[in-house]
Amino acid sequence: QVQLVESGGGLVQPGGSLRLSCAASGFTLDYYAIGWFRQAPGKEREGVSCISSSDGSTYYADSVKGRFTISRDNAKNTVYLQMNSLKPEDTAVYYCATGVGSSCLTDFGSWGQGTQVTVSS
Repeated sequence: QVQLVESGGGLVQPGGSLRLSCAASGFTLDYYAIGWFRQAPGKEREGVSCISSSDGSTYYADSVKGRFTISRDNAKNTVYLQMNSLKPEDTAVYYCATGVGSSCLTDFGSWGQGTQVTVSS
């Protein structure tokens, strides 16, 4: 019943932008933190960003601060990740995940299938 579907990935040139979407079904995400993660070939999965529902706070990895923005649209039951000034090192499969709790300190349980982001000239 609980499902997260990522979309919006693709191929962009360095310096370009993409907006990723994480659409939830089977539950209302208003009450839970939502995190974005990424994994590049040969590298460990890393947290990219998170938005809480408890206090609206956000988290960004140092590598994306100032370039990425996370937001949520409760009416659409969707969380977004706006990615600007993309760099080749941003190339990865991006996943969204539902937190067990409402803050970004939570563990994450349900995961989407991922969407590929490739930054290349």
